[in-house]
Amino acid sequence: MAKKDHVSETPATALLRQHKVAFTEHPYEYLEHGGAQHSAQVLGLDPYTVVKTLVMEDDKAKPLLVLMHGNRTVSTKNLARQIGVKSVAPCKPEVANRHSGYLVGGTSPFGTRRAMPVYIEQTILALPRIAINGGRRGYLVGLDPQVCVQLLGATPVQCALAE
Repeated sequence: MAKKDHVSETPATALLRQHKVAFTEHPYEYLEHGGAQHSAQVLGLDPYTVVKTLVMEDDKAKPLLVLMHGNRTVSTKNLARQIGVKSVAPCKPEVANRHSGYLVGGTSPFGTRRAMPVYIEQTILALPRIAINGGRRGYLVGLDPQVCVQLLGATPVQCALAE
């Protein structure tokens, strides 16, 4: 398995570079439906520090992003209550792709096609570093989780369910 040290620019990495955000690149062999658990395993990372970007929508079909630990599930009930909507549900993959401009499995919260509110599980912000999708399947970037608040205006929420 050939390991590439540099992955070509994505809208996510372009945005990070534009804002002079320090990040590390972590390419890996993408596995369909492998998710954050797979990327954590092949990269030797703790799945708790690998953050997945989930495209969801509220009861009015307004899209939003949820950043969650790789080994946790979003409680959509808790999330809906905290953000003041009736319900929140994951988008169908084709809808998620349309909103974000990325393919599901390669969704980054940075450089999305359309601006969406971003919610981050608050315990992620306590971590020194996270690995999050860099805008392509099989590609994570490592950075300080505070960047999600500074650059995306991510709102901390408590909506993690243990897996």
